[in-house]
Amino acid sequence: MLLPKRVKHRRVQRGRLKGKATRGNKIAYGDFGLVALEPAWITSNQIEAARIAMTRYIKRGGKVWIDIFPDKPITEKPAETRMGSGKGSPEYWVAVVKPGRVMFEIAGVDKELAREAMRLAANKLPIKCKFVTKEEMGGEQ
Repeated sequence: MLLPKRVKHRRVQRGRLKGKATRGNKIAYGDFGLVALEPAWITSNQIEAARIAMTRYIKRGGKVWIDIFPDKPITEKPAETRMGSGKGSPEYWVAVVKPGRVMFEIAGVDKELAREAMRLAANKLPIKCKFVTKEEMGGEQ
């Protein structure tokens, strides 16, 4: 599971999921990518499940990049606790993903293999995703 080694603030406010991704919206490393079509919080467990699904399908051939990192702590108060007495303790970490964000990249495999691997990864995520290639994204050449 991914999580930061250290953070400036132990607890953060929730924020809003508005607008499109302005950074991380191009394929930077690989030949194929998985792009988010909806805004969401992606947990570190979901990222790990998608990564495992992809690498198992391509049988550890090629290379996989994870372009999102869960750096936002989500707090929860214990069950059956009365209101008040401060904010809860951090329970898990999420990556804030906006529409247009490239979440995973893959290289070193053919297009059909990459498409199926990305489909399996997308099934592990709570949002709609789209398979894209470097040519149609206009990534760095």
